[in-house]
Amino acid sequence: MIPSTPTVTMSDRPLLQQKLHNFGRSALTDAELLALLIGKGHKGRSALDIARDLLANVDDDLKCLGQKSLEEFKGTSGIGEAGAFTLLAAFELGRRRSSEVLKERPTIRSASSAHEQLKGELEDLTHEEFWVMYLNSGSRLIAKKRISSGGLSGTVADVRLILKWALDLRATAMIAGHNHPSGNLKPSEPDIRLTRKLKEASEWMDIRLLDHLIFTDKGYFSFADEGVVF
Repeated sequence: MIPSTPTVTMSDRPLLQQKLHNFGRSALTDAELLALLIGKGHKGRSALDIARDLLANVDDDLKCLGQKSLEEFKGTSGIGEAGAFTLLAAFELGRRRSSEVLKERPTIRSASSAHEQLKGELEDLTHEEFWVMYLNSGSRLIAKKRISSGGLSGTVADVRLILKWALDLRATAMIAGHNHPSGNLKPSEPDIRLTRKLKEASEWMDIRLLDHLIFTDKGYFSFADEGVVF
């Protein structure tokens, strides 16, 4: 059972930090989270008291609270300049995070769309690089990661690192890509071996390797479209 937090004195931060540590951030109320940002009380009132007043003044509407200006926060009894800056920064980070979530992530369902998404990273390079695009279950792009950077004739890609990123990002599918500065679109034997190894290893982890593309200034080669390994 998650304990409630009683109204405490000036130093409620340690109690709130302990609650967060023991039960996680979702266990804290809005007032308790605000109290952690405010940091300390003022004139016999705890940070939690001040946080509750802040919420009461906006009818517990966090959106309304997040629209307050720096001067409005500074004008609140018990909130100093440092607390006002902290609150403003926290709400701005929340706004930016919401904006990122709302952005439309591209859907990648073909070699051509994968090429469009990754060509900006591999065009005009005079050395080889190996990249992986990580996708969710709806084939939407989660992230693009450079796995390795090498010389004129090759680069080494660590399968363990590729799969670690997939797990960290909670990806369910991947598309690999690397460039050939020589302009040769034909996959080498090491390219084929790496693709086969990565495909087999990812299948053990229920992660799909959808394709591997080779990029040159002449175009691209798709392992999946050409039926190599796939």
